[in-house]
Amino acid sequence: MLPGREELTKASLVVADGVITALGAAADTVSADEVFDAAGSIVAPGLVDLCCNLREPGNGQKGNIASETRAAAKGGFTTVCASPETSPVNDSGAVTHLIRDGAQARSPIRVLPIGAITRGLDGELLSDMAGLAGAGCVALGNGSRGVRNARILRRCMAYAQTFGMTVMFSPENQALAADGYAHDGLVASRLGLLGIPEVAETTAVMEMLLLAEETGVRLHLSQLSSARSVDMVADARRRGIAVTSDVAMHQLLFTEHALAGFDSRFHVRPPLRAESDRQALLAGVRDGVIDAIVSQHQPHDSAAKQAPLGATEAGLSTIESVLSMGLMLVDRGELSLPRLLAALTRGPAAILGETAILAEDEPANLCVFDPDARWTPDPHTLVSAGRHAPILGNALPGVVRLTLCNGHLAWGGDAR
Repeated sequence: MLPGREELTKASLVVADGVITALGAAADTVSADEVFDAAGSIVAPGLVDLCCNLREPGNGQKGNIASETRAAAKGGFTTVCASPETSPVNDSGAVTHLIRDGAQARSPIRVLPIGAITRGLDGELLSDMAGLAGAGCVALGNGSRGVRNARILRRCMAYAQTFGMTVMFSPENQALAADGYAHDGLVASRLGLLGIPEVAETTAVMEMLLLAEETGVRLHLSQLSSARSVDMVADARRRGIAVTSDVAMHQLLFTEHALAGFDSRFHVRPPLRAESDRQALLAGVRDGVIDAIVSQHQPHDSAAKQAPLGATEAGLSTIESVLSMGLMLVDRGELSLPRLLAALTRGPAAILGETAILAEDEPANLCVFDPDARWTPDPHTLVSAGRHAPILGNALPGVVRLTLCNGHLAWGGDAR
């Protein structure tokens, strides 16, 4: 039996008009028009992703809103936050409306845009934050790019605070990271790879924490990769700084050794680090210091990954396998099932000021998955335009049987 399943409750659930109308004993007496038999499956709130690249607007070679949100629905997600790293960058209300209109027309799930905190994500001029907030951006961020100038970073935080906006930063000191593309450790030294030292992240984390303390902005540190960063976030919380954090699922499962065969799929940023870092990140999730697990989904066309390692583009196509990778951690005893689900639902939802629970009168955003069923990612089974999934050709645990978004079928049955 999957560890942690004994903590689950067997109950019926009724959905009507996009909301949960009955749960438990009350649901057993309701006569429904359609019945879905979830025997052997787990019914959870729909998964929520704080970092997903939908590649639209863009040139379409790497995917689009339709392909990537359908892939997300297959993975059990009902809400994804769209990265501002689009073409053009989402630094104006006009681009935000373009994303929202595209999602409304072609996405089976909710798409919440993240606005660029600086124009063009260049880290120089502040974007029109008021316009972005008014157009529907739920937060402001820098995507995977750093803000090189501390003075600009301080202004960004202070300005965002006046609008009550959360800022989401992937911490990296670009001068220290330079042209690196692997963790500055044993594997990089042995293979002759250009390394990114841990301090490139931790100096940025400390700078952002100090500026958040001064400005009072709600700070979210995205895609942490090192043990010291986890310790620094824990210390900041003890000092009363309003900071939350997340980690990409692949950082919890893989280490720098994934690059040992020069596998370009695992060219990611921040880089996969040492086993001690992986263990600290897992401990951060278990302890709640890390609030959420994200996909950091970055679909690429095949050409982007077919070059010498340092010349390839960073990023994994993960949205369809996040839940399965998490269940692998549960199988290993490294993470409990309740904590995994909390980090994929309740934690990220709270950062967005929302809830993700199964209760009467709550939106019917549901993920129904069979933890014992297996599926094998390969170019024929992946829905995303990105075929560079982290575990290709291996049978993975956890098949999503049904995804409902606001009561509407997003995946399962006729949605296949």
